[in-house]
Amino acid sequence: MEVARVERRGTELVGEGMQVGASYGLWYRLEPGRLTVQLLGEAPRAIDLGDADFFDLALSPLFNSLPVLRDGLLEPGPERTYRMRWVDVPSLQVHVSEQRYHPYGGGRIGFQAGDFATQIQFDVDGFVHAYPDLARRV
Repeated sequence: MEVARVERRGTELVGEGMQVGASYGLWYRLEPGRLTVQLLGEAPRAIDLGDADFFDLALSPLFNSLPVLRDGLLEPGPERTYRMRWVDVPSLQVHVSEQRYHPYGGGRIGFQAGDFATQIQFDVDGFVHAYPDLARRV
């Protein structure tokens, strides 16, 4: 489960949220160029964006909205490739991940990272509505 409170500032999001998994609890704060994560009971860890395009926090559909909002991917168009600063949960190991977004229109966007591929449904504001086998917004 994830609960997040975000504010849209132009094409960027700032905010904070919490994930609750079967074996962990995680708090995060998203700011321009920085993501702070903290497992419950541990010290917070700040991660800088560096040369990546966006952050991607594992198991969080909110972070899939970042390229959609910045680059207007709700309209049909060509596939785009992004370099993501991907944070694994619950290990908090940071990797670089190449991800592809293919906007089909109607809020549907094809998503691919490595061998994984799916179609994510976004609402008219650019936020994830349904991510197959991961999440559905309520």
